Amino acid sequence: MVETTPPRTRRTTVLRVLAGIAALGLIGSVLAGWLVYRKLDGNIHTDTAAERALAAQAGSRPPHVGSSENILLMGSDYRPELGSARSDTVMLLHLSADGRDARVVSVPRDLMVPIPSCQESGGGTSRPQYAQFNWSYQFGGAACTVRTFEQLTDIRVDHYVVLGFAGFARMIDAVGGIRVDLPTAERDPNVGLDLSAGPHVLNGTNALAYVRAREYVGDGSDTNRMSRQQAFLGLVATKLRSNGVLLNPARLFPVLDAMTSAITADSGLNSIGKLYGLVEKLRAVPGNQVLYGTVPRRPYAPDPDRDVLLQPAAGELFTALRADSSDASAALLKAR
Repeated sequence: MVETTPPRTRRTTVLRVLAGIAALGLIGSVLAGWLVYRKLDGNIHTDTAAERALAAQAGSRPPHVGSSENILLMGSDYRPELGSARSDTVMLLHLSADGRDARVVSVPRDLMVPIPSCQESGGGTSRPQYAQFNWSYQFGGAACTVRTFEQLTDIRVDHYVVLGFAGFARMIDAVGGIRVDLPTAERDPNVGLDLSAGPHVLNGTNALAYVRAREYVGDGSDTNRMSRQQAFLGLVATKLRSNGVLLNPARLFPVLDAMTSAITADSGLNSIGKLYGLVEKLRAVPGNQVLYGTVPRRPYAPDPDRDVLLQPAAGELFTALRADSSDASAALLKAR
């Protein structure tokens, strides 16, 4: 058989086929990326109930001051024995208006505070009471914790993010565990922690127990636990920045899937795009301008295992944060 198709036509045909295959591959990649984005974005929960509850109390909340941002970060732990959740970890992230400073202020869970009447998940309302701070989440979820914090500090909370501890454990497993080196053995039966002295690579379950441990670890104080939590989050951040995670899609997706599945936020931070915007603001802050500290407090006389605000130091810190003043940095350093 004589071949009648000119060589140039054949080359054109081949090029078109290759171009078509390449286009299909590109479309497939874009489609896969879009599907992954939609999956991760859809994992994030929006707390509409909390937004309604806060909107109903709009008249009694502190006003916005300036253009700084205050974001309340909460770690939620469901307790089967209580049939409810408590927020064992609460931190205020304050971003200055000029984007040059960030302050992270931990609020002790055992701090004794006035808790306002809050809307309960079942439809009723809790009674106002003087109790430890983390009970506010049990009474009325994120909205009650936000209102309790605002009433305590007179600082307006612009946004809030709740990270479920179960999702935290999944994230630790997804990055392949976190290495710690313990100078002494640690055991806390309250949270299921039982580790020998020496190096360990903590899986999700052990990592969760490690950051929750308190009574039998160190000096048994909530201050010690908050320091451990902050240090451990630094180890997690280092692991996430490592090439083995960020540059490996097969390892990165499970991490992002676990992380986003654990997040509940208000409508201002309820998408990957919005959270990425927050991360970009944090990345723009020089490392030496990110300060950590704890609300100044002292032992509560009727129960030394609880705390109350230490005045006037606490008031000075809250005033400086409200004003977005550099005095907040000095107040935080004093409160460490």
